[in-house]
Amino acid sequence: MVPSEPLGPQKRPSSSALELGPRKKPTTQDPLVHHGRHFGRSVHCFCNIQTLVTNGIALMGERADEPEENLTASERREYAVFRMLLRMVPGMEARLMASSEEEVIHIADLIQKGANGARADDTKGMKTAIVDWITPKGQGLHPHIPRNVKSGRGFHHERTGALLCPAGLDWSNSEIKNKLVNGQIQVAGDQWPVFLYANYTYDPEDPWNGLLRSGLLVAAFKHIFTSPSSVDQEPKATRSGNARLHGMQSVTKASIAYVATQARFALTSAQVFSRTDLITDSERFYNSILEFLDDPEEKDEVDQLLVWWNRQVFPLYTEHERMPSQNSALARIRQKRAQYRESVANIST
Repeated sequence: MVPSEPLGPQKRPSSSALELGPRKKPTTQDPLVHHGRHFGRSVHCFCNIQTLVTNGIALMGERADEPEENLTASERREYAVFRMLLRMVPGMEARLMASSEEEVIHIADLIQKGANGARADDTKGMKTAIVDWITPKGQGLHPHIPRNVKSGRGFHHERTGALLCPAGLDWSNSEIKNKLVNGQIQVAGDQWPVFLYANYTYDPEDPWNGLLRSGLLVAAFKHIFTSPSSVDQEPKATRSGNARLHGMQSVTKASIAYVATQARFALTSAQVFSRTDLITDSERFYNSILEFLDDPEEKDEVDQLLVWWNRQVFPLYTEHERMPSQNSALARIRQKRAQYRESVANIST
């Protein structure tokens, strides 16, 4: 007779504290999600990837012979964004052209997942970090702003209200302040806040002066693209920042618009980052900055702005190809190489 098995729950064998135990299975992320995170941050934040890819494939295929001048301005902008996506993801163009409709949808969904995930992560991180940046050193905010609570921000707080006040309006004017607080003045997304300006100072006679050069924006950019610790000048993080992970060596216009949008949302009292939120109007705000920076008539000022930004956040950035120092070993090697090539050329002729 076979003895019956004991009833009841089976106990797990006790593990020894001196044994490491089974390793957790490593989690892997699809490379398209990885690229999608950078795409949302540095190329376009509010992009519908599936529509972008579908329309882009059409322009590469059935509409390939259509003259570019036949495209609308919106279609040209969209196609330019699509081409940036293709350059960002190795082998993307060939993969898309060889994929079925279902596979194209899956590819777009993975990129969208990355973009949405990065935006959510950055929104969460910015909500807590920005409180430190707007608090004067050695002082406190009155009333106190909890790092994880947004309800007391926006125009309901003196500090965040002053930073969010639209350029051209006077926050110190009690009538204007009250109208902003109670919603009598509705702030549209294309009414840019004064915190975008250096020293939070707007000059109506020279509205380009200091625009998109505030210390708060630089802190936000470093927090997202280099590392949170780089905000305090001395890099302390052991992990590579997002810019390095994606080979980013210079800022993009979209990355500036992105950090401005994230910083603005962090200052508001809004709880959920949504493209359809008409109160914060984040999508309109983002697009208004991006379209402004893409305006050909603003090219000279924009080029100067990009150089300024690159010097702030990428210390190794150089506007032109750096020539080797005179009398250096590198300069001497290049000189000898040039002389050798010249002598070889003379012999062959």
